[in-house]
Amino acid sequence: LCETIKKEQKHQKLHKDYRVNPFKKMHVLAGKPNEATAEEDAQEDDQYINIFKKARELPTEKYEYPQTESQSYGWFTTPLIDSDRSDIRLHHPRKMSEVTKYMDAAWRLKEQSENMQ
Repeated sequence: LCETIKKEQKHQKLHKDYRVNPFKKMHVLAGKPNEATAEEDAQEDDQYINIFKKARELPTEKYEYPQTESQSYGWFTTPLIDSDRSDIRLHHPRKMSEVTKYMDAAWRLKEQSENMQ
C-alpha cells in the first residue's frame, strides 16, 4: 500500500489552470433579456478559441506526419502517378459479356417487379 501511494504521489500532477474541454459539445444558453450587461461587454478567451479551432482541425492539418500507425493508412492521399485512361495496365473498365448482360437484365426486371408491388 505504501508503494502504491508513493507511486501515485510521484506521478501526480497538480493542475491549477482549468479550462473548458474543447472536445465536448457545449450547450450555451442565451442571456436574460432584461439583463443590464450587453453581449458586447463579454470578453472572449482567445486561448480557448485557438484551442477549440485546433481541436476541430483534421489530423492532416494539425500534424505533418501521422502520429499513430493507424493514421499512416490514407495519410497521403495524392496519387503516386497520374491516371491515364489509355494505359491498359492501370485502367480496367467494366466489360459486359452475354452472361453479364442477361443477368443485368434479369436483376432490373426483378427490381422493377418488386417496386411495382
